[in-house]
Amino acid sequence: KTRFRLDMGQIEVVDDAVAEVLKKKSRLERLRCAYGMWSSARAQLLSNLRALHPDWDEKEIQKEAARRFSYGAV
Repeated sequence: KTRFRLDMGQIEVVDDAVAEVLKKKSRLERLRCAYGMWSSARAQLLSNLRALHPDWDEKEIQKEAARRFSYGAV
């Protein structure tokens, strides 16, 4: 039986089985996983921005990616 714990403050919820696997990993392994996910998301965003804005140069693409990842703080 799958149990979902969604509320307005959460975007995604880690399944209990996944949480158990992650608990067994070392800090370094968890950090590597997180970096891999971030790196993949960034690559996808950059690719999408290049496709949406072929007229932008690389500096503009990088600036927009930074703005989005920083929630507009950059």
